[in-house]
Amino acid sequence: MSSISDLVNLNLSDSTERVIAEYIWVGGSGMDMRSKARTLSGPVKDPSKLPKWNYDGSSTGQAPGQDSEVILYPQTIFRDPFRRGNNILVMCDAYTPAGEPIPTNKRHNAAKIFSNPEVVAEEPWYGIEQEYTLLQKDVQWPVGWPLGGFPGPQGPYYCGIGANKAFGRDIVDSHYKACLYAGINISGINGEVMPGQWEFQVGPSVGISAADELWVARYILERITEIAGVVLSFDPKPIQGDWNGAGAHTNYSTKSMRNDGGYEVIKKAITKLEKRHKEHIAAYGEGNERRLTGKHETADMNTFIWGVANRGASIRVGRDTEKAGKGYFEDRRPASNMDPYVVTSMIAETTLLWKP
Repeated sequence: MSSISDLVNLNLSDSTERVIAEYIWVGGSGMDMRSKARTLSGPVKDPSKLPKWNYDGSSTGQAPGQDSEVILYPQTIFRDPFRRGNNILVMCDAYTPAGEPIPTNKRHNAAKIFSNPEVVAEEPWYGIEQEYTLLQKDVQWPVGWPLGGFPGPQGPYYCGIGANKAFGRDIVDSHYKACLYAGINISGINGEVMPGQWEFQVGPSVGISAADELWVARYILERITEIAGVVLSFDPKPIQGDWNGAGAHTNYSTKSMRNDGGYEVIKKAITKLEKRHKEHIAAYGEGNERRLTGKHETADMNTFIWGVANRGASIRVGRDTEKAGKGYFEDRRPASNMDPYVVTSMIAETTLLWKP
C-alpha cells in the first residue's frame, strides 16, 4: 500500500508524457502569492507556448463579483522543485479579458521600462537581499523565541551557528537548494541579526529577470514553510523594540558604472536618487516607517544620505567600488515586503531615463 509520501513523490515521466504546470501570480494585497495547477500534453520550455488561463479575481481582491474573470499571461518558466521531473513553475502577470493590466500587475509597467532602448543599452544588473522572519504558526512569534518572552540581546545570531542561535536552518537550506534546482540565480543565504530572521540573495540578474526570480523564490520559500508548519513573514519590523527590522537591500549597476570611470556615473545616479527620495520611499514597501528610523543599520526615512561602507546610509557604496573607481551601489531603503517589479524598474527609470 502506497503512503501519501510515495504518491507525492511519484515520477510521472515513468508512465506519461504529460506534465504539471503550476501557474503563479501576485494576489490582491500586492504581497500575497497565489497559484493553481494544470496538465499539459508534454514538456514546455518557452512561456509563449503556454496557454493563457483565468481565475476568479473576486476571490483574490482583484475583480468585482459581477465581472470576476482575470486572465493569466505566462511570462517565465522555472523547474518545479516540488514535483520535479519535467513539471514546471510558471510566473504570470494578470490582465482583464480586454487585455488591460489589472492595478496589481506591476510587471507590465516594469517590462515597458526595461524594454526602453536606453535601459537595454545599459544592461542593468540587480542583486536583491531578501530578509524574512520565520514565525511559530499558532502564536505568530519568531521561531526559537520563548513563548511570550524574548531571547538574549542581538549579537550572537548574525551568521551564527548552534541550537541556541540559529533557528530554522533546515527551512533555509531546503529553500536554497530548491531555488538552485528551479533555475533561480540565488547567490547565497545567511542568518540575520535578529534571531529567527534570515536572508537570501538573488542575482546578479539582468533587468526584469531579477524581479521574476525574486517572486518565484518567495513562492518556493512559502511553500516550504507550509510543509514545515511555520509562518513566513515579510513584515519590515515584525518585533518592536531593540530588534533589527527586515529589508530588501537592492544592489544595482549599469554597464557605464561597471566600466572605467564608473564611480563618477554612480555619484551622478545617487544625486538623481536623492532628488526623488520621497517618491522612492513611497514605493518601497508598506510599514517601512517602522523600520527606517535611523537605528538598527538604517537611515531615517525622511533623510537621504549616502556613504562608503556606511550601513546607516540610504545608499551605500562598497570599499571595493571606491577603490576600483567602478562597480555598483546598494539601495538600503526597500522594505522586505517591497514589490521587486516596482523597485528595480524605478531605480532604472530614475537613474537612466528621468531628467531632473
